[in-house]
Amino acid sequence: MLPTTMDFGFIARTLKTTGILALIFFAFGAAYLDIFKALSLLFGIIWGIINLYFLTLLVRAVLRPEGPDKKFALGLVLIKFPLLYAAGYFLISNPEFHISWLVIGFSVIFAVMILKVLGRAVLGLDNARPNGNHSPKEAV
Repeated sequence: MLPTTMDFGFIARTLKTTGILALIFFAFGAAYLDIFKALSLLFGIIWGIINLYFLTLLVRAVLRPEGPDKKFALGLVLIKFPLLYAAGYFLISNPEFHISWLVIGFSVIFAVMILKVLGRAVLGLDNARPNGNHSPKEAV
C-alpha cells in the first residue's frame, strides 16, 4: 500500500541523497570517464538539485494556510527563472559539456525520487512509527 501523504522531509532527504550520489558519480566518472563527461554529469545533477530546491521554496511560499507570501514568491520567481534557466542554457550551449551527460544529470533527481518511493512501497518503510515500532503487532 502506497502512503497517502508525503511529509515535507521527503524532498530534503531526496536533495541530500542526490547530492551524495553526485559526489560518488563524479569521483567514479572522473576516474573512468573523460573529465568533461564527469563534470557534465555533476553540473547537471547540481542544476537539478537547485531547481527542485527553488521550486519547493516557491510552492511553500504560495501554498500556505495564512495566505501566499507574495514578495517572497516574486523574489523566488525573479531568481529561479532568469538565473537558473540562463545557467542551464549556458551548460547546454557550452561545447565543452556533453549534452547527453547533462540530461542524465538533470534526470538523476527523478530517479532518486522514484527509488525512494519504491523503497517505501516495497520495503514498507512508510509504516514506521515515531516510537520505533513498525507494525501494530510489534507494539503489543
